[in-house]
Amino acid sequence: MTRFDRGIIMKYKIVADSSCNIVSGEDGTFASVPMKIVAEKEYVDDAHLDVAQMVEDLKQYKGKSGSSCPNVGEWLEAFGDADEVFGITISKHLSGSYNAARHAADTYMAEHPERKVFIFDSLATGPEMMMLAQKIRQCKDAGDDFETTKEKVLDYHNHLHTLFCLESMNNLARNGRVNIAVAKIAGILGIRVAGEAKGGQVAPVHKPRGLRKTTQMLVDMVKERGFRDGGYIRVAHCFAEEAAADFREALLAEFPHARFMLETTTALCSYYAEVGGLIIGFEGAFNTHNDNRLF
Repeated sequence: MTRFDRGIIMKYKIVADSSCNIVSGEDGTFASVPMKIVAEKEYVDDAHLDVAQMVEDLKQYKGKSGSSCPNVGEWLEAFGDADEVFGITISKHLSGSYNAARHAADTYMAEHPERKVFIFDSLATGPEMMMLAQKIRQCKDAGDDFETTKEKVLDYHNHLHTLFCLESMNNLARNGRVNIAVAKIAGILGIRVAGEAKGGQVAPVHKPRGLRKTTQMLVDMVKERGFRDGGYIRVAHCFAEEAAADFREALLAEFPHARFMLETTTALCSYYAEVGGLIIGFEGAFNTHNDNRLF
């Protein structure tokens, strides 16, 4: 998309790391920068990766594994030649992606002083990142300039929330994202862990037993955080079709006009959410933990 600004056509671009679960764009206004999963071999989180095969490979692999973020050069390449760039990253508390994107932004603006870049730290991952991207596109389609778009999206971000429900936290624990003891207890007892993104960190909240109790608990958590009928909610699942369908049914029973979108996780979120995991992004009440002006 482009817009006229004092007679000049201004090109904008939204660039997100691949923890957003979208690895290709429909047009030239969106680009995904791939994260990588590193185990016995490297898995690049792009449109060519067979995520199901990666998950199966990792299930059989007993060695050390982890993830790596896009480097500065990869971010710069994704910026292309846009006059305005809006970057979106996974929480800086979970990855170095934000820092790399910021360095790329500084380099880009130093080389092109007439161009503008702003990097949004989602303080989350997955669905919430694409909700920010959609808000940016909405602003640009309405003709908003760079600063107006930035401020509107920052304000919108303050009303977004991310919840998760995981059957396993092993990869999160092994890579220092959650307490190892919490992950071990959940694994031993065979219970799911429900929680939220809080200040950019993974914060377990509940440990419900059984799919039915888990589903209702997630709906209750959404309600408690101010979701209203007609609001937007986006759910990513890692090979958890049944859990996602049950959640959708329970949510729509209470919020029949909710704008519900379902998607599958790509490599990065599949690695950390693991099989059976759900990541839920939604609009709600003011969320002080999401204020990019504070964190």
